[in-house]
Amino acid sequence: MHTPSLLHALAMVSCAFAAPLEERQSSCLNAAFVAKGKKYFGNIADPGTLSQGNTQNILKNDFGQITPENSMKWDATEPNQTSSVTATQIRPPASPRATASSCGAMHWFNEDGSFRSSVFSNVLGEDFVRIAFEAARKADPNAKLYINDYNLDSASYAKTQGLANKVKQWISQGIPIDGIGSQSHLSAGGAGGTQGALELLASAGISEVAITELDIQYANPQDYTTVVQACLNVAKCVGITEWGVTDSQSWRSGQSATLFDGNYNPKQAYNSILSLLNGS
Repeated sequence: MHTPSLLHALAMVSCAFAAPLEERQSSCLNAAFVAKGKKYFGNIADPGTLSQGNTQNILKNDFGQITPENSMKWDATEPNQTSSVTATQIRPPASPRATASSCGAMHWFNEDGSFRSSVFSNVLGEDFVRIAFEAARKADPNAKLYINDYNLDSASYAKTQGLANKVKQWISQGIPIDGIGSQSHLSAGGAGGTQGALELLASAGISEVAITELDIQYANPQDYTTVVQACLNVAKCVGITEWGVTDSQSWRSGQSATLFDGNYNPKQAYNSILSLLNGS
């Protein structure tokens, strides 16, 4: 599936091995989060950002998993139909249905909870969901297959409800969906619905949920700790991926939405998360 949550690559980070557990809990987001029973506290990187400033050290010191931000997206891996080996191997120059059958989709639902119209659904109908997930399962039987979308931040929101209901239906039909990813690009003060939304998504019959692209406008400490606490409170929530190491690298660079400022210094939100995880 072409979703960020499926592109996680486990990083063997120094914070996970360099110190006793008690020390790691006080100085490393990932280790402190894992100590609470979760799988990872991750972040993103691309070749262009890895070489900037203190990015690599921050990733090694605080985060336990990395998602490619843009370098594994479709436009990067196959800018046109015949420019990659993969395209010539798996994409036959046949009917529009055959072409659409070999592709993936990034977003799935409209804001009113209805299934999104796309080249895939227009040609294949809803069956493209089965085709996509079964192809992904065949390609890597050990991968966790997620359906990932944005604006899944409230249990009362039509999009959250529509996705949860459809996933439950698809799983009942045998479609191999393991998890749901909530991107969680939140506005200031918008974290209050996170736990309820995660609980609703977790009830859809999947084995796990995750927060896959977290950033919060103005990085208010209370907003960040509310999201982290929500994941801690939902048993099926396995991890959080922050969407950007520093504000200068964030797609919301003008909104101060990440845990580190443009000078690679941790913000108060970072300290508040560690305090929460360490029980301070």
